[in-house]
Amino acid sequence: MITIGVTGGIAAYKIIDVASLLTKKGYEVQAVMTKNATEFVAPLTFSTITSKPVIVDMFKQEKDGAVLHIEIAKKTELLLIAPATANIIAKLKNGLADDFLTTMTLATKCKVVIAPAMNSNMYTNQIVQENIEYLKSKGFLFIEPDSGLLACGDIGIGKLPTADKIVSYVLKTIEEMNIKQDLLGKKYLITAGRTVEAIDPMRYLSNYSTGKMGYALATMAQKRGAIVTLISGPTNLKPPAGVTVVNVRSAMEMYEEVHKYFKDTDVVIKAAAVADFRPKEVQQDKIKKGADTLTLELIKNPDILKSLGDAKENQILVGFAAESENLIENAINKLNSKNLDIIVANNIKQDGAGFNTDTNIATIIDKSGKINNLSKMSKEELANIILDKTRMER
Repeated sequence: MITIGVTGGIAAYKIIDVASLLTKKGYEVQAVMTKNATEFVAPLTFSTITSKPVIVDMFKQEKDGAVLHIEIAKKTELLLIAPATANIIAKLKNGLADDFLTTMTLATKCKVVIAPAMNSNMYTNQIVQENIEYLKSKGFLFIEPDSGLLACGDIGIGKLPTADKIVSYVLKTIEEMNIKQDLLGKKYLITAGRTVEAIDPMRYLSNYSTGKMGYALATMAQKRGAIVTLISGPTNLKPPAGVTVVNVRSAMEMYEEVHKYFKDTDVVIKAAAVADFRPKEVQQDKIKKGADTLTLELIKNPDILKSLGDAKENQILVGFAAESENLIENAINKLNSKNLDIIVANNIKQDGAGFNTDTNIATIIDKSGKINNLSKMSKEELANIILDKTRMER
């Protein structure tokens, strides 16, 4: 059952569509309204849509004597509070329980999704933002408000998102709640992003990797119950929730950090694009323009993947092969020469398979020689397939 907590904001009328959409999708929906919310929308509207009496009164009880706010708290699989006023956010932050909605919220163990809606000055107020950050730290989920023309006539952030956006967020949250916990307690070490090799104080050698594949792997492994350490080169990505992130820049730094965690790891997935070479000497001062050509002497970086293959005991080791030709041949050679259990190969020339995309087209090869050619899919979908494969290898 999805419970919708409606509080006293002008945007309360928009939640009628949210309740309607969720009901049409087959969900059992229970509406709970604060007394202030009933000043904006009549409870009868929600009860007609959901085919359930709307709960407003804190002291109403079931005929058999059951405490209603406890019963609803137990039955609720996801609680959506929308629109969420500054008042309800402050109450929840401080653990207040002075009406049915706040009391039920404190009594439930389900996921709570909050959709704030208020004047932009109120929303950006430091106290409100601190309250939101505190609730986030306790596991509450927030739907970011939209920007635009507000009911008061101001223009700014604080507008309740559309019903479609809210419902989409709710459905995605429910989907994530149902993700299997088949990696529970397993320790995963994942590398992501690119490495950066300094030339002088303002220049460096690097590549086009954005880190999206590695971050998708870390995110999905954590959601499936794994204990995840993500060693990341520079990216513009937000660190995945619940994941230990170790930031590095150079290949040498990544080598050191990977080996620091390697022994106490069940599965290693090397998704980072590590520079093969680095400048032999890093100039202390900026190289000035002079001659028409510049000679830069490079030396090899350590092969992190091979060093892990040489050192592994019971760990599952997964590598990636980003190739532009002879995909299968090169991937199999890498699999064997580096003592890998699995290799994920993709053709960087193929549309939707290279760097800086949200999709990937991969071929997965295991040490038994089995080749699995996959079609274009999201990086999250591919991440789950790779994780499934690591579980089968154990």
